[in-house]
Amino acid sequence: MFLRELKNPVTAMKGVGTTAAGNLARLGIINVYTLLCHYPRDWEDRSRMVPLKHWNSGPVCTEVRIIAHDWLWFGNSVARTKNKKSSFRGPKTLKILVEDESSRGALICFNRPFLEKQFPVGMRCRLYGDFSYRYGDIQSTSFELEPVSKLGTGDWGLGTGDSSPILPVYPLTAGLSQGLLRKLMRRALDQFAPPLEDELPPEIMRRDGLLSKTQALRAIHFPASQEELITAKNTLIYEELFYLEVIVGRRAMERKAASRQENKPDKNEPRSYPDLSQGDLSPLQHRLLGRLPFSLTPGQEAAIAEINRDMGSPFPMARLLQGDVGSGKTLVSFLAAIKAAEEGGQAALMAPTELLARQHAENAAALLEPLGLRIAFLTGNLKTAGRAQLLKALSAGEIDIVAGTHALFSRDVVYKNLRLVVVDEQHRFGVLQRQAIVAKGPFPDLLMMSATPIPRSLALTIFGDLDVSVIRDMPLGRKPIKTHLAMESNEGKVYDFVRRELEAGHQAYFVYPLIEGGDENELKDAVSMAERLAKEVFPKYPLALLHSKVDDDEKRKAMEAFRAGEVKILTATSVVEVGVDVPNATCMVIEHAERFGLSALHQMRGRVGRGEAQSYCFLVFSDNLGEDGKKRLKVMLENSDGFIIAEEDLKLRGPGQIAGIEQSGYLKLGIADPVRDVEVLTKAREDAFSILEADPVLEQNGNRRIAEVLQRALPFGDVGL
Repeated sequence: MFLRELKNPVTAMKGVGTTAAGNLARLGIINVYTLLCHYPRDWEDRSRMVPLKHWNSGPVCTEVRIIAHDWLWFGNSVARTKNKKSSFRGPKTLKILVEDESSRGALICFNRPFLEKQFPVGMRCRLYGDFSYRYGDIQSTSFELEPVSKLGTGDWGLGTGDSSPILPVYPLTAGLSQGLLRKLMRRALDQFAPPLEDELPPEIMRRDGLLSKTQALRAIHFPASQEELITAKNTLIYEELFYLEVIVGRRAMERKAASRQENKPDKNEPRSYPDLSQGDLSPLQHRLLGRLPFSLTPGQEAAIAEINRDMGSPFPMARLLQGDVGSGKTLVSFLAAIKAAEEGGQAALMAPTELLARQHAENAAALLEPLGLRIAFLTGNLKTAGRAQLLKALSAGEIDIVAGTHALFSRDVVYKNLRLVVVDEQHRFGVLQRQAIVAKGPFPDLLMMSATPIPRSLALTIFGDLDVSVIRDMPLGRKPIKTHLAMESNEGKVYDFVRRELEAGHQAYFVYPLIEGGDENELKDAVSMAERLAKEVFPKYPLALLHSKVDDDEKRKAMEAFRAGEVKILTATSVVEVGVDVPNATCMVIEHAERFGLSALHQMRGRVGRGEAQSYCFLVFSDNLGEDGKKRLKVMLENSDGFIIAEEDLKLRGPGQIAGIEQSGYLKLGIADPVRDVEVLTKAREDAFSILEADPVLEQNGNRRIAEVLQRALPFGDVGL
C-alpha cells in the first residue's frame, strides 16, 4: 500500500488548515495514510426511502417540502414557539417545518440560524435524520438536508462529486463534522488510492474473491452497494489479520533460528539435553512429588511433560501456561524451576505484587529447600545491607531460585546463569518488562502464567508465537464454590450468613471498589466499611484492612495474621485478586460487584474454595442496577469455568482490557476484531504460517511483496509486537 506521498501531513491537502489538522490529530489522523485508515464506524444506507410516518422505525429518508420557518425560545426547560420578533429575551433556535406525502415534521436547528436562508419556504429537499416525538411534534435535531436540484451533482450537502446512496459515518471529535471528513476522504481517495499496490498474495485474493487495495479502500468508505461493502470489509479484515499472523509467525521462527545459532553449547562447557521426549521427570522432580500429600492432576502432568520437553531442547522455551484459579499452576512452575537448577542454572519467578512474590518465595522455601535448593526473595523494598548480600550471592550462583517483583530485572541485578524465567500474572507486565528480565540470561527459557484464561481467539493473536499449555482440571477434594447474587438492600442477610460461617471457625473476605471516600454515587469504600464491620456488624471477630496504600510491612503482618487465623475478616480492595491462599476462608463478599470486570470477579471468587469446606461467594449489587448489568452478573452465577467467563468478558470489555494488552503495546487493529472475526483469523493464521514454513525469510518472488510491506508500513499501523 505504502507510497511516499502517504506520509504527507494532512495540511498538504486542500481544505485542511492548522485548526482542522489539530482536530484531526485528536483522532490519530496526522497524515494521508492515517486518514485513509480512519475507517467508518457505521454506514447510512439512503437508497431505501422511509417516509415521515415511519419515523419510529429508524432513520427517515424521504423527499420533503419546506412549509414554514419558526423560532423556539427555551426558558424554564420548556420549548416555546414564538415569532422571530418576539419580545422574549434569550437564545432563539430556528425550527423548520417540513412535510412529505405521509406526514409533517419539525427540524430543530441548534446553532444553525443560517439554514433559514439556505432552505426557503417552498423548496423541495431530500431529508435524512433520526426523529422522536417531543413537545407535540415529530422532530429531529440530527438531520441532513439537500435541495433536490443538487442531488445529481454530489452526495448530500458535500459537493464532492460522489453520488453513492451509502454514506460513511466516522468517529468524530470536537470541531469535526461528517461532512468535512467525507470531503477529505474523497479527495484522499481520488489523489492517492489509484496507484496503490496490492499487499496480499494474488493466489489468496483469487481464492477468496478479495478486492484490490484501491478498490477495497474506496468501497470501505463509499460503497456502491451493500454487497461491495461486505467484500471490502472481508478484504481489509483478512489483510490486517494476515499480516498480524505473519508477524507472529516470523517472530517465533526468528527466535528459534537465532537461538539455535547463538545458543550453541560452549565446547569447554557442554550442555546436556536429556531425552525428555516422553515428558520424563527429573530426579529432583520425582523427589518433590514423593513428598507431596497429593498427586498431580492430569492437566498438571501434561503441562510439566510439555515444559520438560521444551527445556530439554536446544533452543529456549517460550510457553504460556493457562489454568483456572486454583488449578495448580504455581506447583508446575516450581517443578520447572527444579529442572533449571538441576542443569546448573538459576530460575527467577516474577510476580506483579510484593504480596504474591512473597507468597511464592515462602511456598518455594517450604517445598524446595528440603531438596537442597537455595531460595531467595527480592523486592525493591529490601534494605540496602541485605540487598547487597543477596545480589552478591545471586551473581555468584549461590542462589538457585529467586522470587520477586520488578526488582528482578533492576540494573544492578546480575545472575550467574539465569536458565528459566517464570512470569506470573503475565498480563500485568508490559512487553518491555518481560524482555528486560529475559535479557538477564543467555537465552533463558520463558514460562508465562495466566490465571485469567485467555480465549482461543485472543491467544491466536496475542500469544500466537508461544506454545500453550492448559490446565483445565482442579485438584481432587475441591468443592465448587456456591455463588449468590444479592441486592444491596438485602446485605443484612449476607452478613447473617457470613456470621454463621465465622461462628463455625471459618474466615471471610469483604472486597470494595474504592479505598476510601465514596464518589457522588455513594459507593462503599474499604476504609469506612472496615470500621463499620469491626464496630457494628462483626464486633466479636478480629478484622484487618488491606489495600494498595497500606505500608508493605503492614500488608505482610495483616496477611500473616489472616493466614494464621488470628484475623477472621479481611477487608480489602481488589489487591486480593491474586496471591492470597487461605484454605480456611470460606466466604467472599464483593460489594458493588457491577463495578468489576467478570474476570476480576472470577479471580476474587477463586480466593475461597481452597480447602475441604464448602465455600461461598456473594456478589452484592446496586438496587437500581439495570437489566444489562444483571445479565453480566448472571454469567458469574451460572458459570464456574474461567474460560467461558473469559469469553464473555472479552465480548463485553474488549481484548485490550482482559489481556492487559493495552498497556503492553499489543493489538492495534483498525477494522478487524479477533473475537468477531475468529474464523477469518484462523484462516489468516493458516495461510501466514504455511507461507513462512515454505519460505521463512520471504525471499521467493511471490513473497517478496509481503516482506516489503512489513518493512515499509503495516496495513493497520503499529502493532508493537
